Amino acid sequence: MVRQRILFGEQLGPLFDDGEEQVLLVESLAAFRKRPTHRAKAHLYLSAIRHRAAELGDRAELVRADTFREVLTGRDLVAVDPPSYAARRLVRSVGAEVLPSRGFVTGEQDFASWVAGRSDRGLVMDTFYRWVREREDILMTAAGKPVGGRFSYDADNRQPPPKSARLDLPEPWWPEEDEIDATVRADLDAWERDGTVHFIGDDGPRRFAATHQEAGRALEHFVRHRLPAFGPVEDATLSADWTMAHSLLSVPMNLGLLDPRDAVRAALAASADGSAPLNSVEGFVRQIIGWRDWMWHLYWHLGERYVHRNALDARRRVPDAFWELDAGAIEANCLSSVVAGVREHGWAHHIQRLMVLGNFALEHGWSPAETSEWFTGAFVDGTPWVMPTNVVGMSLHADGGVVATKPYASGGAYIDRMTDYCGGCRFDPKVRVGENACPFTAGYWAFLAEHRETLSANPRMAQPLAGLNRLRDLDAVIEQEAHRTRW
Repeated sequence: MVRQRILFGEQLGPLFDDGEEQVLLVESLAAFRKRPTHRAKAHLYLSAIRHRAAELGDRAELVRADTFREVLTGRDLVAVDPPSYAARRLVRSVGAEVLPSRGFVTGEQDFASWVAGRSDRGLVMDTFYRWVREREDILMTAAGKPVGGRFSYDADNRQPPPKSARLDLPEPWWPEEDEIDATVRADLDAWERDGTVHFIGDDGPRRFAATHQEAGRALEHFVRHRLPAFGPVEDATLSADWTMAHSLLSVPMNLGLLDPRDAVRAALAASADGSAPLNSVEGFVRQIIGWRDWMWHLYWHLGERYVHRNALDARRRVPDAFWELDAGAIEANCLSSVVAGVREHGWAHHIQRLMVLGNFALEHGWSPAETSEWFTGAFVDGTPWVMPTNVVGMSLHADGGVVATKPYASGGAYIDRMTDYCGGCRFDPKVRVGENACPFTAGYWAFLAEHRETLSANPRMAQPLAGLNRLRDLDAVIEQEAHRTRW
């Protein structure tokens, strides 16, 4: 029996292949049936798998099946530990040799050493980020101090969007589709016609790297043309500029096509030669070695049941308009624009996810587990490991304060300041009661009122909760939001 290395859909770059065994790649239709999946995501995964098979030639066996198990059973396999609880159980149940996980700056044993003796309340991302910086000697001086004197330049990176409709930057690097992409699209069309799978969202043209070579070109272009502008407006949004100065590199990183260390090295080189300012470089590096590694480790550390935590007892279903990405059924410009962008691209940047989609879900009591499922299926970079802590912890505060020390709830004023969505919207961010009451402004106060007792123990919420006492129309706000049907 020939030994094979099984490569999962998030392990498609050279980093996961040591060149010693034959390679097994599996297209599992069941993977697209677990939850409503964006068609562009299905296209991207299948394109990346088939491109990898083509690159490997005779070393690769590509199998299409309903489930992974039916393919893996009875084979002599070795696997880099895969990136989900279900996949890890699978490779162990079929007797595969399991190698340590890869694709992150810090390993699972490294994190286990760092986290030993810390309670869940002591798991602070900034502390972890500083530890990684010092451990890996990233943006550190010879004297062991952070370059520039600060570990974080986040305070410098909160500028509102410019008055222009778009940033004055070159377009991101876009891949060119080939015959493999055409074949994938034909297969997706056929599966939808015969009812095999139901997808959501639009497909095409492919905007994200599907090969290691494409990922490298996307990284090089970003660092040269877009990284310098990234920092100052990384939290800002323009409705006509869906990428802003963001890299779009979370997608190839989560497919295993781009080694995060390569992305960090490229950014550090731009800092060293003066082609990108420190605040942009540090902000980009923090997203990778801080936040991304942090989410990965917390996924394993907090356990498989973490996604079912529900500290705020949020039980509402995700509305159909979101499951179907039906932006036309949504009236608020910010929500409609972001959902339309997700429908078209399967992607939105972190502020759109946190302060528009996540903020709305938090204030309106969406189920944490279902919301995590929605994000996982609707976003091209939505892997099973990345969404639980981002959604359940950061966006919905459903873990009671493990990932975020306070709920990330805000009224319409924040959205008005950091985006251009509010101009022309039928809702007014300054109004909380009436026909034009902003669902974020009114929703914010209704949320605080509903959870006043639970949140009163959090010192960071003292000032917002005190604001409730100044609202003469609070009862009207609560009644209105309890029966709101238009947003």
